[in-house]
Amino acid sequence: MLYAVLCYNSEEAVAAWSREEEDRVMSDLAAVERKYVAAGKLGPVARLMPTTAATTLRKAPGETIVVDGPFAETKEQFLGFFLVDMETLDAAIDFAKDLAVANPGVGAYEIRPLRVFKPGGALEAL
Repeated sequence: MLYAVLCYNSEEAVAAWSREEEDRVMSDLAAVERKYVAAGKLGPVARLMPTTAATTLRKAPGETIVVDGPFAETKEQFLGFFLVDMETLDAAIDFAKDLAVANPGVGAYEIRPLRVFKPGGALEAL
């Protein structure tokens, strides 16, 4: 089963990391990634640009509006995602736990099963 592991944290907190802390976190995450790449379980990984770079398309009856920004009133923002191929939800949860250990501070990981409608590219390798 393919799972998307969606990463949430405070953009403000992440943006405040020193270069050294950023490098350490990325190194710790790379160690987690290598483990799952070696097992053939990790697909594409993406880190999103800040929400200030976002554009939102809002759909309403009879109209579509494009606006700058996500306009989410939340303490945590969606920062990126991992795609993993795991036999069980418990295995996907274990992956998210590994990420949580590698990332400092607070945050959340949402784990959602995926249904691929148009397979292609890197996901075919999974």
